[in-house]
Amino acid sequence: MMSKAKLLFDLIMYVNASRRFTAQDVAHEFNVSVRTAHRYLTELSEMGVPLYTEPGRSGGYRVLDNRILPPILFNENEAFSIFFAFQSLKYYSSLPFEIDINSVSKKLYTSLPIDTRKKIDRLEEVFSFWNQKRSIPSKYLKEIVEAATEQQVVQIKYISKDGTSLREVAPIGVYAYDGFWYMPAFNMDTNEVKLFRTDRIVTLNKLERIFVPTISLQEWLLSHTELEPATSVRLYVELSREGLRQCRSQPWLEPYIVMQNEDLGYIDTVIDHKEIEFVSQYFFRLGTEAKVIEPEMIVERIIKLSQKLLQHYTVTNQTDKL
Repeated sequence: MMSKAKLLFDLIMYVNASRRFTAQDVAHEFNVSVRTAHRYLTELSEMGVPLYTEPGRSGGYRVLDNRILPPILFNENEAFSIFFAFQSLKYYSSLPFEIDINSVSKKLYTSLPIDTRKKIDRLEEVFSFWNQKRSIPSKYLKEIVEAATEQQVVQIKYISKDGTSLREVAPIGVYAYDGFWYMPAFNMDTNEVKLFRTDRIVTLNKLERIFVPTISLQEWLLSHTELEPATSVRLYVELSREGLRQCRSQPWLEPYIVMQNEDLGYIDTVIDHKEIEFVSQYFFRLGTEAKVIEPEMIVERIIKLSQKLLQHYTVTNQTDKL
């Protein structure tokens, strides 16, 4: 005779595989009485399996969409890989699914044998998937993933260096890099793929239009990497009191300003290579109120712009004297 624990384990797998079923179905499947089937289903519900009872002659049981997974047994190496995979996500303030990384990690950790937990504790001291911690949330990650899956066009309000604009795009997907989430998407106006930082999307609305992309996310990432080995660079800028005031008025910079005190601060963010010239020109205009530390290419560009300006005024003064 099957033990009760084994029967409940098998019953969890059965209800997860079935969208709708009756107590009679369960009774027949597990060779128990209908009354016993009802009792076991009640126990499953008390254990957290989201069962919904549908009344009426044709009613029965239905498992809600947020179904839990049946118990799964992992060996030690599998447990390590899952635990540290979850740990790699803790540096992201936003995730595309409703998930509490600390809660999931704790459940997995506490389910492990004591000697395995000790090994994980030691590994955490010497091993980490580190990313720059970003506090800027990406509110629409789940909606973007859904739109990409359903091949649906969306309208977004997006903040860029040129200001805020409305755009209609078809997301290919999302990917994480250096603590930020990015969305490559077809721009419906130009019919070309553009890259968007998801934390700069102010609003997102799904449209009743379908667009089938000609490229997958993985294909885009591979081609993008081949064409542009380093598509983004770190921007680190030290700011004076006036520099802080000026940069706060720029929507593409304001979220990344860190105040050290009321007179000093800095910017620490990531920009695309295509923005190098624009960013160089901007901080050149701020003069001594800002000092770019990284990247070196912006520092070199500002020096050239300064030399050009100095040469311009030197030639002008010499002409006036003549």
